[in-house]
This record gives sequence, structure tokens and C-alpha cells, in this order.
Amino acid sequence: MNLHVHDAVAADCGLAWNNTFSALSPAFFTRLAPTPLPAPHWVGRNDGLAQELGLDLDWFHSDAALQVFSGNQRLAGTDPLASVYSGHQFGVWAGQLGDGRAILLGETAAGTEVQLKGSGLTPYSRMGDGRAVLRSSIREFLCSEAMHALGIATTRALCVTGSPNPVRRETIETSAVVTRTAPSFIRFGHFEHFASRNQLLELRQLADYVIDRHYPACRKSSEFQGNAYATLLQAVSERTATLAAQWQAVGFCHGVLNTDNMSILGLTIDYGPFQFLDAFVPNHICNHSDTQGRYAFDRQPNVVYWNLLRLGQALQPLIGAPAVVMAALDSYRTRFPAEFMALMRAKLGLSSAQTGEADVMDNGLRLLVENGVDYTIFWRRLSHAVAQHNFEPVRDLFADRAALDVWLLSYQELLALTDKGLAADLMLKTNPRFILRNHLGEQAIRAAQQGDLSELQTLQTLLARPFDEHPGFEAYADFPPDWASTISISCSS
Repeated sequence: MNLHVHDAVAADCGLAWNNTFSALSPAFFTRLAPTPLPAPHWVGRNDGLAQELGLDLDWFHSDAALQVFSGNQRLAGTDPLASVYSGHQFGVWAGQLGDGRAILLGETAAGTEVQLKGSGLTPYSRMGDGRAVLRSSIREFLCSEAMHALGIATTRALCVTGSPNPVRRETIETSAVVTRTAPSFIRFGHFEHFASRNQLLELRQLADYVIDRHYPACRKSSEFQGNAYATLLQAVSERTATLAAQWQAVGFCHGVLNTDNMSILGLTIDYGPFQFLDAFVPNHICNHSDTQGRYAFDRQPNVVYWNLLRLGQALQPLIGAPAVVMAALDSYRTRFPAEFMALMRAKLGLSSAQTGEADVMDNGLRLLVENGVDYTIFWRRLSHAVAQHNFEPVRDLFADRAALDVWLLSYQELLALTDKGLAADLMLKTNPRFILRNHLGEQAIRAAQQGDLSELQTLQTLLARPFDEHPGFEAYADFPPDWASTISISCSS
């Protein structure tokens, strides 16, 4: 295995860099540099995020930046590394995994970690080649920023670079590197790794690192008789419950919710075979590799809790009694339904709880299923219907209009004590007009594979402001074409 520890010309982007993760013991990572990517070119850049990070835009648009974010030059002041972790995949213990194609460059002075995904072989690549392909990199680039604009916790994407370098998946494809950022890329699987090996010193070191850097309030809490590790598990459970509720409310299927794809900070991480729902099909499976439907849309909340149980199991040597572990996890069971109901209430235009709201929500979702109604379009049309006092465009979505009319009466009774203008405003800020539908991503990918980046750039603009109308771009908010149902997304990337 050719692990590059090269000293290519260092590029200075003007930022001060740190890497607190590298201060942990050598058991956590391997220091190495990215594998150079031949003949790189820009595919996409996120100028807004670059500015948030403090990068100079002139530098960000330079060849030096292109080389850095393709893995061809070292960024001055960084200490690149790949981390080790383990995990459960499709419910089965998979043993040691790790950053098989990702390298953490370091973190900015403000504490944002910057990672190259698709940057070559690492000691944790197993049977992989360490590369990412253009299609998956474009999907992650677009979707992580779309999720951010929707207000959903997520890793973010700074840029994508491409190369004619061939890689084999189901067919021969071309390589790409996506540069992504997060406060931390630590996963549930990091804890599982050390717990499974009974490396309790490292397990405690990792937990202390996460608490001190990301959950300092756990040290001061009187919960669980001051047990900071139990309080950490509770805090992670609550953040993760909020995230799962956001996914369900917006109609997002993650597709591969393995424990190594779960962020300790409650972020959406590792965009693979994801999908936003078209028609509302609760048991929809977006991952072609998920033959048993483990990660179907309606199973996500329970799978997330199962993953938290595995995290609790890993932390038990630090927490102590199993009963304390379960008590810390109980926060998920209360937080998820409360958060989900609050989000659905906002989608209905209700600023406060109303008697009968759960029945109206449940009956409305049932009608969407029975009539095969597009999830996003329904909520957006309902938002405009409340604003314009015209429900005909909503009725046009349903074959069973009589059943819908009964539902509309019950819904309007809920709205009776609400200011309709305020309700409509809340709905239009809650129910997006634009989401990254599979066919839109596929069109951008096909164009980019031919050297045309205009579709990608259009989607960047629309998805950055998903609640705006964007006149002239109505087609991007329309029903999916018939061929969209033939798109197959698997774990291969």
C-alpha cells in the first residue's frame, strides 16, 4: 500500500490551523498525506462557506486552492490524518472500519474541521481504492448544503474537484474529491471501536475529548449524580432525536444509517444513497443495496434509537449501571415525538399546540399515502392555499376529493383561532419549494460528466434559498418525470 507522506509545496491560505484530534494517542489515527489527484479541475465551489471559514476568495479561486483541495499540495500548518473506528453495518457488527478514503486536514482557529473525502488509500481502506466518484461527490456537495439551508444539522461542503483518473465501480467512472467541514467528524463507531477492544483508557480519553470540546455543560450538570458520561449520552440522544425528527418532517431518507454513519454531534453525515421523498410512501427504500428494507423511511426513527443503544453499550464501562445507560437514552423517546410534532405543527401553520392536531396530521398523511400525493408539493400548495384562501390547487392533487374536503374542514377548524396571515407566513418559511430530488441531482451529474456545470450551479442557487419562489425556475419545483422512478442509488460510491 502506497501511503503518501509527501512534502509537496505547502500552500498558505492565510488561516491559522490546529488539529486537536491529533493530540490524542496514536491509537486513534494514522498521520498521512492525501494521494495526489492527477489533472484536477474545479467542479463546484461554495463561496459562502469559504467566507464563513475566513478564506480569501481570491485564494479560494486560485490554482493553489485547487491543488490543496485535490490533495496535491499540503496546506501550511495542517497535520493530516485518517482516524480509526468500527461499527454495525445493516445491524451486523462489522469490526474495524475507519477513514478509508477521507483525510482530516485539520481545524481552523474557530474550531471547524476540514476533511478531504476521496483523497486516496489509508490504512483503513480495506478492499477499497480510497477514491470517491464524481456522481457521489456532486450529490454530497449539493445535499449537505441543501440540508443546511433547510435548517437541518449537517456536515457541510466547501468544494468538489474532479479528475479524469478512472476508478471502477459498477462501471468505470472518474474520480473526485469533496472537501467537507464539521465541528467534528467523530461517530458512534469511534466509541464502539475502543469499547469492543476493551481499550478503556482510550475510550475514556475519547469521551473526555468530546465532552471538553463539544459538550462542556456535561461537566457541570447534576444529572445522574454528576456522571458526565451519562449526561453526554443523554445530550447526544437529544440532539439525535431532533435530527431524526427533522428528517421525517422534511421527507428525507438517509439510506444507510449504520452506527459508523452517526455523528456524535447529531449531524447528518455521510451522504450516500439518500433521497427526498417524491410521493409520500412511508415504507420507501431509497438504497438499492438495502434488500431487507432496514433503512426504509418510516423505520428511521427506530433505527436511530437502535444505534443510540449501541452507543450506550459502548459507553457503559464509563457510565456504570445499565439502568443509568437506559435512563440517559430515555431522552430520545420523549424528545423525538415532541420535536416531530412541533415541526409538523409548523408545517400546518400552527404556532402553538391545538386540541386535535395529532388527528389532523395523521389523517392528512394517510390521505397522502392513499392518493399517492407528492409530499413536498402538497405542503407547499397548502401553504399558498392558506395565504390566498384558495384550496383548489390542493384539491387537484387528490383523486379522492371528497375525503380531502372532509380533512380540509377539520384542518380549517384548527386554523380558526389563528391569524391566517401569520399561519401562511410560518408555512412558507417551513415548507420548502425546492428540494434536491433524485432526478435533479441526476441531471446535474450527467451534465457535469460531459463538462457542463451549469445545472449544478443552478441547483446550488435554488437549494441555497429553498423557501424562495425563484421565478423562472418553476420546473425545478415540479413533479418528477416518469423516468425518475428508475434511478437506482446504492452504497457504491
